[in-house]
Amino acid sequence: MRKHVIVAAAAAALLLALPAAMTPAAAATDTSTFGPSSNPILFVHGYNGSASNWDTMVSRFKNDGWPASHLDRWSYDSRQSNATTAEQLALEVDRLLAATGASKVDVVTHSMGGLSSRHYAKNLGGDSKTEAWVSLGGPNHGTDTANSCFDTSCHEMRIGSDFLTALNSGDETPGLPRYATWWSPCDTVINPDSSVALSGALNTRTACLSHNGLLTDAKVYAQTRDMINS
Repeated sequence: MRKHVIVAAAAAALLLALPAAMTPAAAATDTSTFGPSSNPILFVHGYNGSASNWDTMVSRFKNDGWPASHLDRWSYDSRQSNATTAEQLALEVDRLLAATGASKVDVVTHSMGGLSSRHYAKNLGGDSKTEAWVSLGGPNHGTDTANSCFDTSCHEMRIGSDFLTALNSGDETPGLPRYATWWSPCDTVINPDSSVALSGALNTRTACLSHNGLLTDAKVYAQTRDMINS
């Protein structure tokens, strides 16, 4: 599998061009729309998140022509082990494929959502059902903020945890899916910043965005859309 690691620096002027008040409709572009080769998308939120975290991004996909049937804002108990979540995610992927008639999905994740989906791809055969995988601010190598919470999933997010050691052993981006990550130098939830990037993935540095700002930034959306739809 041929992979490239690319780190793209975001221009500071872009923040002036994209004001925070911009609506999803105004942010949508015509550069990429839903087509016959587009896959259904499974959105996986992070710790203490919910399906509503994806409202802005899903609205933008709809504005770019994606049908609601192909935009699955999945929700789960983020306190449980990421391995348990991965098993549930596998069932949701199968449900989504059956409902849409597609052969593969694209998985777009925020924060801890990247860990269960990576476990699914690596250990549960998910790599054969995933065409593209995206991590927005994922603690792929752990984060020190997980030291202050005590659920099973928090222990797994800690730097050097057994879960992460196993997940990152060998190939960090296994199988045929295309992997991509986005990380912000101003994300105070994922520490260190270098935790997000994966060997073998397309790794992109964003402008100065907060952890949740990765979910609503217009440029991150456009790059995500183009990556999964390429």
